[in-house]
Amino acid sequence: MKLNLMIALAVLALPAMVAADTPGFRPVSVEAPHHGRPVTGGLWYPTEAAGHATVIAENPVFFGVKVIEDAPVADGPAPLVLLSHGLGGHMRSVAWLARGLAERGAIVVAVNHPNSTWGDFDMEAGLDHWTRVADLSLVLDTVLADPELADRIDPDRIMAAGFSFGGWTALSMGGVTGRIEGYAAHCDVYVATSSHCQDLARGGIELKDRAEAWNASYKDARITHVAAIDPALVWGLERTDTEALVENVTLFGLGEGRDRLVATDFDASGFVGLVPYARVERLAPAWHFSMLPLCKLAGAAILKEENDDPVCTDPDGADRVVLHQSVIDRIANDLEL
Repeated sequence: MKLNLMIALAVLALPAMVAADTPGFRPVSVEAPHHGRPVTGGLWYPTEAAGHATVIAENPVFFGVKVIEDAPVADGPAPLVLLSHGLGGHMRSVAWLARGLAERGAIVVAVNHPNSTWGDFDMEAGLDHWTRVADLSLVLDTVLADPELADRIDPDRIMAAGFSFGGWTALSMGGVTGRIEGYAAHCDVYVATSSHCQDLARGGIELKDRAEAWNASYKDARITHVAAIDPALVWGLERTDTEALVENVTLFGLGEGRDRLVATDFDASGFVGLVPYARVERLAPAWHFSMLPLCKLAGAAILKEENDDPVCTDPDGADRVVLHQSVIDRIANDLEL
């Protein structure tokens, strides 16, 4: 997916005062030795201050979200959510979720994963999924070392959450291990119907070359909860690959029938049977890209004119506002907010 207009997002200042429940926001930048460059992102958090609103994550296609920049952090304790975007996405593409959870009382950090982010994309390097967990673990280190934030975070409510490839990142951080032989075998069968397998085939990418790193454990023992929204890489796994996963897990599946994305179908892949204790939310009518931000009236036409993917065109009967709120409510409930 080109996403050439989707995440090229402007920041607009609004003169009006906003209510105190509007979350605070700060940019994040952490040096990442495993990349040789910084990992950037944003921090959303509850604040008791009222101030001037700033709209972030807005462009001609998508609506943005209101925040109060550099507001003081409200007193804790609060859960912490580490939020991971999808392949070719951006932390701003999940800003609606970050803002919604911060409104409910969570501290949320969303990062831009080098090599698999809009504007910084390398299909070959981006497949090194373990670097994404390293990004979140590094940010978690940084947040817990911040004297302003550390005392406000409840160590019993630290969640890894993500969408699509980010959903796998969350599962991996929570204890799931990969099985590259199984995923490669899946692509041998599903190359005609799985968008991810097609991308790998077009790129001439040989998965088995990275088996040792792919199949290793990247569990972070500090993670207590996982929320995976239409997670990728869930094909070809076995029960032993999920034995170390934390118990507090919610899976969100988007769409049904032809609207279900093969690459992230945890029912067809059998993954859901490997985590029988997980809470499962199947949202329909919907499709995979219903989890992108709310679209403006002209959004679909702009994407069509740009020959981009129709990510603003949801299935008949789908309501993106309702779908987003369902995800926010479920995660907030998991975190006792």
